[in-house]
Amino acid sequence: MAFLVHQLIEQCARTSPQAPALVYQDQTLNYTDLHTSITRWAIGLRALGLTDNQRVALYLPKQFPAVFGIFASMAAGGIAVPINPGLKAAQVQHILRDSGASIVLTHSTRAAVLLDHLANCPALQHLIILDTQPDETATMEVPVTVHSGHVFDHTVTVPLPARIDADIAAILYTSGSTGLAKGVVLSHANLIAGAQSVVSYLHNTADDRLLAVLPLSFDYGLSQLTCAFSVGASVVLLDYLVPNDIIQAVPRYAITGLAAVPSLWQKLARLDWPAISHLRYITSSGGALPLPTIQALQQALPKTELFVMYGLTEAFRSTYLPPDQLQQRPNSIGKAIPNAQLLLLNAAGETCAIDEPGELVHRGALVAQGYWNNPQASAACFKPIPNQPAGTPRPERAAWSGDLMRRDAEGYLYFIGRRDAQIKSAGYRISPDEIETVVSNLPDVSLAVAQGVPHPALGQAIVLWVQATCSIAVLQGYCRTHLPNFMLPLDYVVLPELPLNQNGKPDRAALLDDYL
Repeated sequence: MAFLVHQLIEQCARTSPQAPALVYQDQTLNYTDLHTSITRWAIGLRALGLTDNQRVALYLPKQFPAVFGIFASMAAGGIAVPINPGLKAAQVQHILRDSGASIVLTHSTRAAVLLDHLANCPALQHLIILDTQPDETATMEVPVTVHSGHVFDHTVTVPLPARIDADIAAILYTSGSTGLAKGVVLSHANLIAGAQSVVSYLHNTADDRLLAVLPLSFDYGLSQLTCAFSVGASVVLLDYLVPNDIIQAVPRYAITGLAAVPSLWQKLARLDWPAISHLRYITSSGGALPLPTIQALQQALPKTELFVMYGLTEAFRSTYLPPDQLQQRPNSIGKAIPNAQLLLLNAAGETCAIDEPGELVHRGALVAQGYWNNPQASAACFKPIPNQPAGTPRPERAAWSGDLMRRDAEGYLYFIGRRDAQIKSAGYRISPDEIETVVSNLPDVSLAVAQGVPHPALGQAIVLWVQATCSIAVLQGYCRTHLPNFMLPLDYVVLPELPLNQNGKPDRAALLDDYL
């Protein structure tokens, strides 16, 4: 039995050593190859000086090295911090500083944009640029030690540490309702429990081949790996350029399982799919899936089951709707996944009646350990359930989602809206503050407000209001340069003055009312 995340691969290397584990383009690694590479990288990290619980950041494209790095960091006793490769340098700098990463693994193109920011990351000791030669790194003038990928080519044997499932395995950064991205702390037990729960209702087996199209920094994307490795299945890594690349990859690699967010499914539903019998299931999470998209996918893929799911990074996955319920209740997010309990609590902390709106609270093994380096935010999200039975030895922490929902008479849940101003777009949870801070750095902007508005494909689209003297074209160009694609506003509104409320703050409600 595997108690640690990297032991999932070690276990498969013992039981099915020649089974395909990981595919990228025309290359395939079996479980022996994958385990050997991860062990070699883990030894390399320890030889470099990595100690228990130090953070290893991975700013890499979705290729073999990204997988090696994530699981080797855990095997070496460190904590993996995968970074979305679409983030800009300023966002990466925040993650490096906040996590206190001591090692960064990246490629030369991404390293070039980070170099000017490394001095602002005091905990950083080593920069490993995987696609360079030792003589190229020797002359680089940066405040850290720079290595090539040859740092992992060695014959030195370094013992790997013993860990337990309560130890931290990864920190996944997700935007909150205010401020910069927060790091959600996940233990080995969290990730193992999540994989076991999901495979139990998706019925994954060693015969499955999953197509990984989501970022590995996204819990939904990382779970494609942990779920597959927990049953000895294989994963095909795909960095697609256009949605049609996904449709072509499904028959090419005989894919049996495909996960995506609603905005991507909406694009895929509009395309022509070939006749496919081997795609056993598809899943959607990260927002509401519109009924026309559901119907189009069912028509295009009549032999494929569609699982609609809901989750939050702070507890990974919370609900799923069985495919046989789609016709009857297409607007529902389903019921709790195995090994999780979901409560709907009103403002008084009492259990909501049928159809009474309340906040979804998740309790169980999937609840994360808190936010890294952010006790105030942790206390707001991870807190005890009120009215616990007398004599409870220790108050149990649960994850308070901030999502308002209702439950029908049969126990199915329906999403109503966010408790706060957080934007949930295309599967990403985005802080308006983060966008506003970046845009406010433009000299011609004196005030900026970002908000989400309903959108049929994205769930919410980002609208940016600015008090500025520049043109919309200038704003668009600035945002494209300084914001990742998933944070780009869909619409821009330039006003000579933004309305203010009685506290002198931008009147967000008035802006939305005028816009809608």
